[in-house]
Amino acid sequence: MTSTAEHAQQTEEAEETRESEGPPPPAGAAADSGAWDDGLIARRAAAAPGGGQPAVPGFPAPPTTRPAPDADGGAADDLSARLDALRELTGLSRPRVDAATLAEAGRVLDDAAARRRLSRRHTVVALAGATGSGKSTLFNTLAGVTISDTGVRRPTTSAALACSWTDGAAALLDRLEIPGRLRRRPVQGPDGPGPLDGLVLVDLPDHDSAAAEHRAQVDRVLAHVDAVIWVVDPEKYGDALLHERYLRPMAGHAEVTFVVLNQVDRLPEDAADQVLDDLRRLLDEDGIALGEHGEPGATVLALSALTGDGVGELRDCLGQLTSERRAAARRIGADLDAAADRLRPVYVPTGRVGLSEEAREAFTDRLAEAVGAAAAGQAAERAWRRNANRACGTPWLRLWRWYEARRAPRTAERPPGDIPDGEATTARQRVEQAVRVVADEAASGLPAPWAGAVREAAGRGADGLPEALDGLTAPEPAPARPPRPGWWPVAVLAQVSMTLLQVVGGVWLLAQVLGVFPPDLLPPVLLMLAGIVGGPCVEYGSRLAARGPARRYGADAERALRDAAAGCGRARVLDPVAAELLRYREVRERYARVLDPVGGSGARGRAGGSTGGRVGELSTTGR
Repeated sequence: MTSTAEHAQQTEEAEETRESEGPPPPAGAAADSGAWDDGLIARRAAAAPGGGQPAVPGFPAPPTTRPAPDADGGAADDLSARLDALRELTGLSRPRVDAATLAEAGRVLDDAAARRRLSRRHTVVALAGATGSGKSTLFNTLAGVTISDTGVRRPTTSAALACSWTDGAAALLDRLEIPGRLRRRPVQGPDGPGPLDGLVLVDLPDHDSAAAEHRAQVDRVLAHVDAVIWVVDPEKYGDALLHERYLRPMAGHAEVTFVVLNQVDRLPEDAADQVLDDLRRLLDEDGIALGEHGEPGATVLALSALTGDGVGELRDCLGQLTSERRAAARRIGADLDAAADRLRPVYVPTGRVGLSEEAREAFTDRLAEAVGAAAAGQAAERAWRRNANRACGTPWLRLWRWYEARRAPRTAERPPGDIPDGEATTARQRVEQAVRVVADEAASGLPAPWAGAVREAAGRGADGLPEALDGLTAPEPAPARPPRPGWWPVAVLAQVSMTLLQVVGGVWLLAQVLGVFPPDLLPPVLLMLAGIVGGPCVEYGSRLAARGPARRYGADAERALRDAAAGCGRARVLDPVAAELLRYREVRERYARVLDPVGGSGARGRAGGSTGGRVGELSTTGR
C-alpha cells in the first residue's frame, strides 16, 4: 500500500509539472478546424474502435463515430450565446437592479468563465452523501484501490480526496482547492483508463457532519464540480436535510445528477425494489426529472459498494458521461437556468407593458385642461366675432355700445397671463395628477425595479412641467389680429352703403323741409327706410357668416395651445418614460436569450420544456 501511495504521489507531481508547462501544441487537422483539442485527443478518437458502449437509461446512446464538429459546436455556440446574453443583461440592469439581486448571476458568469478556461477533456464528478452512507467504500471500489479511509468512526472523511484517471487535471483540482497530497491515481489495466478516460472523482466529507468546516467544504466543492453522485443508504435516503438543502434546490441539475442507493445487500430483493421506488417518488416530489425511457434527467441506481453488485452499471454510466464530455456544459447550462429562475421576478412582466394611445391621449387632454386650451379657444372665437361685429355692424349701434361702455363703471382688469393663486394651484394639481396617472399606466405590469424607474423618470419631468406650461399661456409681445375672410370687405362696403342711403335720404328730406327741393316725401323716406332696415340685415347676415370662421379660428387656437402643451409633456414626461420602457425592452430581450438563445422559437422552445414555456410567456405578455 505504501508503494502505491508513493507511485501516486510521483505521478501527481509529474502531472503538475506538465500542467505548468502548458498543453502540447495542436496537431493535424484539429488545429486547422479551430475546435478545441490537444492533438492527442484527436488521435485517440481516430484510433478508437467503432463499437461504442451500450445505452444507459437516463443518457442518450453514445455515438458510434466521432461526433460531427457542428454538433457539439452548435451546443457550445448556444451556451456562449446564453452567457453573453446574461453578461449583457447584468450590465444593462445595474443602474436599475440592486447588486444583491444580480450577485448570483455574476457568480454564475465567473464560474462559467473559470470552468471553460480549464480542461474540457476532464469531467469532475463528486461523491456526496451522509454519514455512514458508504460513499468512501464506493469511491475505493471505483478506483480499484483503497484511497479513502473507511470505518465506523464518524466522520471518517475529513477532507476532500480526488482521484484522476487521466493526466492534466491539476488546474481543475486547484480550482476545487484540493491539495496535492490528497490527489490520487486509480489502479489501471494495461490498456490505460479505458471508458473512464477523463474522469476526476472527488470524495467529499459528510454533508451532515457535525463539523461546520466539513459542511462548508462540501458546499464549496459542489458549486464547482461538473456532476454529483449522491450516495444514500436504506435508512436515511429520505433525510429531510438532504432533500431540502441539496436535492430540491438542485432540481434543475438533474442531467448531471446521480442518486445511488447503496447497501442494498442489507435488504431482501423485494424490499430493495420498494425502497428504490420510494426513493424515485421522493425525487419526483423534489421536482427532479428522472432519466427514464431515454428522457434526460437524473440517473437512479441501486448497488452495493461492499459486494460490487451494481457497481458495473454505475461505472458504465460514468464512462458514458465522460466520453460525451458535455457534463461541464450541462452544469453551466443548469446554473444559467437556476440564475434565470431567480431573476424571473425582475424581468418577467405581469401584464401588458407599454403606453397605449388612449393613455397618451388622456395625458394630453389633462394637460390641455390644465393650461385652459378650451377656454383659450372660446376666447379666440369671441374675439373674432367681436372684431367682425365692429367691422360689419351699423355705426349707430357701435356708437351706442361705445357710449354704454363709457358709462359703465371701470373694474380693475387682470393683466393678461396673470393667474390667481387659487387657479394656479388647481392647474398645478391637474398637472401632477396627469403625470401620476400616466406614470401608473406606464408602470402597470412592469417588474418592481423597472416600474420604480418609470415613475422616477416621470417624476423628474413633472418637477418643471407646471412652469413650462405656464410659459405657454403668457401673452405675446405683439398679438396678431384675427384673419379676415374674403367676404368681409363686401360686408363692410354694404354696411357703408346702407349708412350712405340713410344720410342721403335724411339730407334730401331736410332739403325738402327747408324748401330747397320741391316737396316729395316718398323718395327720401324710402331711401332712409332702405338704409335703416338694410344696416341691421347686413349686420345679422355678417354674424351668421362669421360663426363658421370664428369657430374654426377658436378651434385652431385651442389646437395650437393643446399641441404646445402636448409637446411640452412629451418632451418632459413621455420621452423619459419611453426611454425607460425601451431599456426594459432591451433587458427583457436579453433575458429571453438567456432562457433560449434562439429567441424562444428554437430547439428549447420546441421541446416543450419549462424554459420554452417561460420564453413563450415572456414574449406574449411584454409588448
